[in-house]
Amino acid sequence: MIVATVVAYLAFRTTAVADDSDAVAFRFFGGVRDWVDANRDTHPLFLYGINYLRLGIRLLVDAVRAGLTGLGLAGLVAVAGAIAFVLGGWRPALLAVAGFLGFGVLGLWDESVDTLALTLTAVLISVLIGVPLGILAARVRWIGAALRPLLDVMQILPTFAYLAPMTLLFLIGSPAAVVATLIYAVPVTIRITELGIAGVAPSAVEAATALGSTRWQLLAKVRLPMARPALVLAVNQTIMMALSMVVVTALIDAPGLGVNILQALERVNVGAAFDAGLAIVIMAIVLDRVTTAAARRQRRDWRVSAVVLVAAIAIAAARVTLELPLFSFAKPVNDVTGWLELHWYDATEWLKNTVSTVLLNPLETLLTTTPWWLFTLVVLAFGLLLAGWRAALIAGAAAAGLTGLGLYQHAMQTLATVLVATVLTMLVGITAGVLCARHDRLATIVRPVLDAAQTMPSFVYLLPAVALFGASRFTAIVAAVIYAAPPVVRLVERGIRDVPATVVEAALSAGSTPGQLLRKVQLPMARGGLLLAANQGIVMVLAMVVVGGLVGAGALGYDVVAGFSQREDFGRGLAAGFAIVLLGVLLDRLTQGFHRRKGPSR
Repeated sequence: MIVATVVAYLAFRTTAVADDSDAVAFRFFGGVRDWVDANRDTHPLFLYGINYLRLGIRLLVDAVRAGLTGLGLAGLVAVAGAIAFVLGGWRPALLAVAGFLGFGVLGLWDESVDTLALTLTAVLISVLIGVPLGILAARVRWIGAALRPLLDVMQILPTFAYLAPMTLLFLIGSPAAVVATLIYAVPVTIRITELGIAGVAPSAVEAATALGSTRWQLLAKVRLPMARPALVLAVNQTIMMALSMVVVTALIDAPGLGVNILQALERVNVGAAFDAGLAIVIMAIVLDRVTTAAARRQRRDWRVSAVVLVAAIAIAAARVTLELPLFSFAKPVNDVTGWLELHWYDATEWLKNTVSTVLLNPLETLLTTTPWWLFTLVVLAFGLLLAGWRAALIAGAAAAGLTGLGLYQHAMQTLATVLVATVLTMLVGITAGVLCARHDRLATIVRPVLDAAQTMPSFVYLLPAVALFGASRFTAIVAAVIYAAPPVVRLVERGIRDVPATVVEAALSAGSTPGQLLRKVQLPMARGGLLLAANQGIVMVLAMVVVGGLVGAGALGYDVVAGFSQREDFGRGLAAGFAIVLLGVLLDRLTQGFHRRKGPSR
């Protein structure tokens, strides 16, 4: 099949003609926007549905923001510390107080409060929608089966893909940002709640039923209390996902720290972006540690908690004024960046040019000169061979859809960048994962680094890449590798560690060297974990490569950004958003199908 593909390519390759700037899809989406603009104040869908929804979300965001800002700096710090103490104990409380004071010290108090208000609003709505749906999915089989494919698609969509449709329906600003964040975060709430409810011990349910409990009593007094750790984990993960997405929504005029990062990236001011990025990381760590501690909370004396809460409310009511010293990392970071640019220029340029010349440019040329019909046939054929007919048909339809949207060339350029970044991510992830699996001390050192890396929003990963390589396609690749490597390292380490000790001992007894043990025993038996790592890595790389359109990666990411900023490019930007979705579906179906067919080998 490979030979037939090569022959067909040599016989039918094209000259990589640029995409039509006036494709049918662009005009169609532009027409949809014109229709929406003309009917926004007259059509019943908007008059009695979307407009009220937008208004309600705006009022909720304003109420949350007013509540946070009304407490004042000292009051909010005290209340945050008190809530962290009640939920998790004194360690999370100290972390919360230090973190919130850090926002003021960095001079980013207002922006941090805006980001927190959007995040809390989105999390509140996600929990209100996600927890009941998760319970229904666990208790009613057909609802769970109906939700599963929808949640699959929502979880593989890159964040950029949500933004254009949201601006079309909800306009730019906070409501569109909250809805986009909700779509991104709520699948996690539903899935973890479903797992928690479904995981309640049947013996406990049978005992309660035997005692005459009704269905509602079973839910309120058995299932929900016993699923409490899973429910808290669901809130924790929803917060992390929401915070990550809220930062990205700065692209559609949502307020907060994302605006600072976006403006700094546009000016290539790494130091200014570092301050905002640090504030986001602090917020992510504080929220993560507080909710994680809440999941492990032991029973606490309510009188102590009441005293702490009353003291915090008293500080807020007293309107205590708190003057904090200001400190910015902008100058030292810019100095370091300047030093790196001066002294590492040759090395970074060599690395960038080598990867571009040896890997990226040839692969991009190969893909962009392949006719769309041949690309679709190859996806169908290899999908059928490796992933099964169902995955092959979905992937083939997604491949054909790229041409239908009029963005085949840009999609192939994005795909080339994704494939190169995925190869580098897997090289880094497998190497680090194998080393961590074989050396417990190294794993202990690396684990907190991976924990911190997995709580950071995607925008933050652009900063070191821009600092070292400037604005280019390779910058997006570096950011994607940094973003996607932590879960790959974890999954590879887990896969290697899960190889039965008896098998390892048998191989060593037969005289296998460490290299032979790895190549012939551990890696083959960890195939399921490696394929899952590849799937997760490729989806995360796609998400980050698209964000890289902000720093010179071009292709579909740039089309989406241009669609937000220029009205005449809206149709193209919306089409690019759908093309990103199709690429995500294509890559996910093929790797998931391959994982299912060739997964765990034992």
